[in-house]
Amino acid sequence: MTQGPGIVVTGASGRMGQTLIKLIAESDACHLVGALEQTGHDWVGQDIGTAMGGQALGVTVTDDALEAFVKAQAVIDFTAPAATVAFSELTAQAKAVHVIGTTGMTGEDIAKVDAAARHTAVVRAGNMSLGVNLLTQLTKKVAAALDEDFDIEVIEAHHKHKVDAPSGTALMLGEAAADGRGVALSDVRDSGRDGITGARKRGDIGFTAIRGGDIVGEHDVLFAADGERITLRHVASDRSVFARGALKAALWGQSQGPGAYDMLDVLGLSDWR
Repeated sequence: MTQGPGIVVTGASGRMGQTLIKLIAESDACHLVGALEQTGHDWVGQDIGTAMGGQALGVTVTDDALEAFVKAQAVIDFTAPAATVAFSELTAQAKAVHVIGTTGMTGEDIAKVDAAARHTAVVRAGNMSLGVNLLTQLTKKVAAALDEDFDIEVIEAHHKHKVDAPSGTALMLGEAAADGRGVALSDVRDSGRDGITGARKRGDIGFTAIRGGDIVGEHDVLFAADGERITLRHVASDRSVFARGALKAALWGQSQGPGAYDMLDVLGLSDWR
């Protein structure tokens, strides 16, 4: 019998949800205790394994978050901001580790999640992969080393179904670049260019979003000056890299007290901040 913490996956029918469920089912370090979907979804009431087209896993898809969470030691959540905020209150009540990969969250959303983190461990990151978190820190260091003669552009590409732009990872990279320069991203962010925009403002950090096909995730940070360019790049060819990072965070969180954490904490790289 599989030992280790019981995990609930929200948004079970989504790309990431299904990837997570397959990974958990194959793991000997944890086990699946819940699969959550929206009320009215076709999968509600079905065994999650058969709903995914495979063998039964003995876990029925539910739309009752509280019922699912009370059985869990961790909840892995790649959904939408409003749902994540609501889930954070329930994970706090259940004392379950809340691993959040949801993107597009506002400052108000994050404040509510941080309030829940007073009662349980919350690991929130715009990207769960080791490579991207290393790229984030490299971006900060390069931005700190170069002056504003180098324009910074964050270029990201994702599949055609992604609904938010820039991606959470792109914003992570932009924040890192801004931190390296000692400025607030909100003061220098330049995105959504269209039409006659005028010349680029010195010191701005730009964002370009590409959507198409089945691109899993590609992120470039371009430092461009007259006569030379530096590009830092990460390419994800399989979304399981994000699922593995999220599962690592869920397991790591079992030994942590209440608080707001990120993947640098999980990976033991907090001194890179």
